[in-house]
Amino acid sequence: MIVVHHLNNSRSQRILWLLEELGLEYEIKKYQRDPKTMLAPPELKAVHPLGKSPVITDGDTVVAESGAIVEYLTGRYGNGRLVPAAGTPERLRYTYFLHFAEGSAMSPLLMKLVFDKVENGPMPFFAKPIARAIARKVKAGFIMPNIRSQLDFLESELGKSSWFAGEEFSAADIQMSFALEAAASRGGLGSQYPKLAAFLQTIHARPAYQRALERGGKYDYA
Repeated sequence: MIVVHHLNNSRSQRILWLLEELGLEYEIKKYQRDPKTMLAPPELKAVHPLGKSPVITDGDTVVAESGAIVEYLTGRYGNGRLVPAAGTPERLRYTYFLHFAEGSAMSPLLMKLVFDKVENGPMPFFAKPIARAIARKVKAGFIMPNIRSQLDFLESELGKSSWFAGEEFSAADIQMSFALEAAASRGGLGSQYPKLAAFLQTIHARPAYQRALERGGKYDYA
């Protein structure tokens, strides 16, 4: 039996979605973040030394990292589903976006989350003006331009095909979902990104997405 070690408000939600799309049976072991630090609990280190989520166990096999889990599940249980055929342009796009989601998209979004906390979090009164000035400068000069550049790129890419890898829905779309949900929450998807907004509406309406949300629980992208 596949067990998803599911941390609240984390990337493991999309692993539940993938399993639902594949129609696989699985169990969920839930973990809660520390309410003060928002870090994963130490119990996750009993599953994987880094103590992070997502991580799955499949018998004696332990697989961590979203992209690796996607490749493992589609490769072992997918029977060709949700992955374009090898040697096609769609397969190359699929591989690209499978890695882009974590390799590029999440970095500035994570930095924005951190610097938002620096700017707005509690601290000694004498340090607030300095910390806020630094946070605002980093966000304005580096973080937000990077987020906008990536969103411009992704909007353009969805103008080429219905889904990120082509005309067929794939696991790359599942992998990209968290980054775009985070972008909508942290960076904003205004009227200049209609295709990205439509993408989110479409995936949120998928029955498998809804089933995964019901099993895993609602999550906060912020």
